[in-house]
Amino acid sequence: MSTSVDPRTPVLVGVGQHAERVDDPDYRGLSAVGLAAEAARRALGDSGGTGVSAAIDTIAAIRQFEISTPIGFAPLGRSTNVARSIARDIGADPARAILNVTGGQGPQHLVSELGDTIARGEAEVVLLVGSEAISTARHFAGADDKPDFSDDPGGTVEDRGYGLRGIVTLPQVRHGLVDATSQYALLEHARRARLGLDRAAYARSMGELFGPFTQVAAANPLSAAPTERTPDELVTVTDRNRMVADPFPKFLIARDQVNQAAAVLLMSVAAAQRLGVPEDRWVFVHGRADAAERSIIDRPDLGASPAATLALQHALEVAGITSDDLAHLDLYSCYPIAVSAACDGLGLAADDPRGLTVTGGLPFFGGAGNNYSMHAIAEIVDRVRATPGSYGLVGANGGILSKYSAGVYATTPRPWPSSDAAALQARLDAVAPAATTSTPDGWATIETYTVKHERHGMTGIVVGRLEPDGARFLASTVPGDDDVVGLLTGDAEPLGSRVFVRSFGYGNRVTLTQERADELLPRPTPVLRDDYEHVSVRRDGRVLEITLDRPAVRNALHAESHVELEQVLDAYFADPDLWAAIITGAGEDAFCAGNDLTATSTTGGGFPWFPDSGFGGITSRREMHKPVIAAVNGVAMGGGFEIVLACHLAVADESARFALPEVKVGLFAAAGGVVRLPRAVPEKIAHELILTGRSIPADEALRLGLVSRVVPKGGALEAARELAAEIVAVSPTSVRLSLEAMEQTRGLADPVEAARLETDAMDQLLISEDTLEGVMAFAEKRTPQWRNR
Repeated sequence: MSTSVDPRTPVLVGVGQHAERVDDPDYRGLSAVGLAAEAARRALGDSGGTGVSAAIDTIAAIRQFEISTPIGFAPLGRSTNVARSIARDIGADPARAILNVTGGQGPQHLVSELGDTIARGEAEVVLLVGSEAISTARHFAGADDKPDFSDDPGGTVEDRGYGLRGIVTLPQVRHGLVDATSQYALLEHARRARLGLDRAAYARSMGELFGPFTQVAAANPLSAAPTERTPDELVTVTDRNRMVADPFPKFLIARDQVNQAAAVLLMSVAAAQRLGVPEDRWVFVHGRADAAERSIIDRPDLGASPAATLALQHALEVAGITSDDLAHLDLYSCYPIAVSAACDGLGLAADDPRGLTVTGGLPFFGGAGNNYSMHAIAEIVDRVRATPGSYGLVGANGGILSKYSAGVYATTPRPWPSSDAAALQARLDAVAPAATTSTPDGWATIETYTVKHERHGMTGIVVGRLEPDGARFLASTVPGDDDVVGLLTGDAEPLGSRVFVRSFGYGNRVTLTQERADELLPRPTPVLRDDYEHVSVRRDGRVLEITLDRPAVRNALHAESHVELEQVLDAYFADPDLWAAIITGAGEDAFCAGNDLTATSTTGGGFPWFPDSGFGGITSRREMHKPVIAAVNGVAMGGGFEIVLACHLAVADESARFALPEVKVGLFAAAGGVVRLPRAVPEKIAHELILTGRSIPADEALRLGLVSRVVPKGGALEAARELAAEIVAVSPTSVRLSLEAMEQTRGLADPVEAARLETDAMDQLLISEDTLEGVMAFAEKRTPQWRNR
């Protein structure tokens, strides 16, 4: 066999697994590195070769859960370089060390990726390894004498980051979708809707799907929960099997409290021969594929996984077989839909006699973090070795059915299979995404939903479709409103039910009726009040003066002040007797220092937020049909500068300074700064200001055209008043239509094309009383009496 295969062909030659439970009599309390080293030693021994450890030139470590997000925490300490720590412990010193991205697709993806590297001759011996010691971390959480797993082995590492883009989004955080269980629950009910099953029937199907998994887990000595359960036990809610997020009780959810590790040794045929690895240890990759899904809200069908389907089908096609030819399967099983969506795509029955797992699955064998599929690969390798010529399939899922990797394995020799991941992904991306809206308002129907069962009570989360255009949105229930939660948990079918949705800066909220929304989420009447807490207003004839009134924090704004500014500006734009507005800051030192990052809010998922109209109620406002003037008295930083950019006019006193310093604190100018500044000043200057956070003084702002006047310190407000007086002296109708015409032609680069664009501004002038008054007053040599109509 060895003479018929290209020497650079990658082969899997060794696999190893290790696990311990805290109640085992020989429990050692190993760290994640310690567990991984044990699994790696077993993989080295499984290869049957000599000198293999010293020959490892590449080690790729799977990222543990505790380092899978920026806010991850390792309570017992952690290695600064996991891959190097493991390598040191097994006597290896590879030239290349990798820490992979977050996601359960990682092990299978790395087999494919690093197999390519070997096939190109850029590596010879590769060790893939990962582990979790979550159970041990919890076991010692309250102990006085905790072990210290901190380690600093030194050396280089290729840290690939978290890889969470598109998986964790701010809208999801705003609506309580911060956990995988709730997100998968939405997908599960969407699949139920497509199948037309009621809740009881669908629950029964989930139990029947996972019942056989418990049998496999019960027979696996490495399982974290080796208990066989009936389908009814799995889906019947009890004190031990509490509901977590409808439709998932605890027994159907990946079990993360594990101490498990697995490793796979991959090398070229030439290296296997040189190191004396017996050919009966060789397993070949016959097919492979990787594909990625859109973010949840954009997926056309929330109850399916086109990425999983395409990856699995393509891997089989590359292998030259069909699913009927498979003898062994392991489909990633963090939640039932991860399995059923793959089965739907492959045409497999839930009770397929071959079984759908070789480990016992994540809820029962153990959800070993991002490393679960390394265990699946190890088990598949053992099985195809035991039945030479048979085929085994591994389907590995990451995120929320977000990233999928598939591999087909057999002992039968074959060349390293090619896979055009870009072409495969292009096929997925060619399908149009769902139409969505982030600011829904009005009647809608429920497309899918879940109810989170938490200590403080139940929260409903809905994916809905607006009437009549069908735009999809994400929303949650109003705290304290049991009506929608009652619908979602009651006897009637929630799917397709009608609800009413309203959008706010902190998120979208649903109620059963518009009247209930008016009661719980009233829209304030756009009328000026005299009891604002964080801003003050002064009406002077046709001019409204708005003062940001938080001098103790340099007029930095928080959620409540944003809301008040939105209300004030709503009232200004709704009042036909107000023709110009001025925004300034209290005191002499600051116009606005930006977002008050020290302020907290009980809404918005704990993140700073502002209304749909934007920062200060202005930066995202769609219709600005009356002029707003910024009177900049001191610093305008971050959001303060963005307010200035959003205003039609700006004047500044000589003490003013302008900056977008967000990059200095790990943020960016997301309230319009990165959009408006490059349109307001030469692009290279905008890039410098945005990318460095450099501040500029008032005279430079004047040269750049960011303000129209610079006046002595303390004179900004008076200069703005003079400018407002000039504006209110002319036709308010002409001012409004001039603003509309400028906005409608803003995107046209050719001035001739812009000038020739037919807008309705001239049509409105033809029927305006102000136009007639202006012409007559000119002819009669008198001052016009504008009516603003």
